[in-house]
Amino acid sequence: MSSSSDFQQDRHSFSGSPQKWNDFELPGDTLYYRFTSDMSNTEWGYKFTVTAGHLGRFQTGFEILKQMLSEERVVPHLPLAKIWEWQVGVACRQTGHQRLKAIHLLLKIVQCSTQRDCDLTLLKPLWQLFTHMENNLCHDVAKPGILLPLHRALAELFFVTENRVTELGSLQEYLLALNTEDHLHRCTAQ
Repeated sequence: MSSSSDFQQDRHSFSGSPQKWNDFELPGDTLYYRFTSDMSNTEWGYKFTVTAGHLGRFQTGFEILKQMLSEERVVPHLPLAKIWEWQVGVACRQTGHQRLKAIHLLLKIVQCSTQRDCDLTLLKPLWQLFTHMENNLCHDVAKPGILLPLHRALAELFFVTENRVTELGSLQEYLLALNTEDHLHRCTAQ
């Protein structure tokens, strides 16, 4: 199998039992394959499934959006409010490195937005995750305070976001929107 008709690019060859086959990804939108039998067996051949765009979809989207957000002349033409809403959802649903990458894009959007492009109150689920991590760090005084990559990424996102809303003059509304009424009561009692 290959991504070119001459079988020179992205070539994958398999022979023998199905256990020797591995999943792989080919760039592009065309797959070329060739089946050759040595006539040593009377089985019918091989079966394989082709699925479009699943393995590299997140990384590809991340790289494209990161590049677009890095181009100052492109940013004014982007629907930042829609991208923001979508990206917050991605950051809430993903885990591991994909969540970190989504948070990285949120940070870039906050930094390049010039007016009230983004509904910052959508960050509430990530704020709750961050405050939970902060509370666990404060309660575990036996261990040194080493922040996990996710904790550091969220800390940076909320630090930059707080500075941005302060510049826009809407810090109080932002903080009220992120916190629950119960949390506000506890803070007031303290």
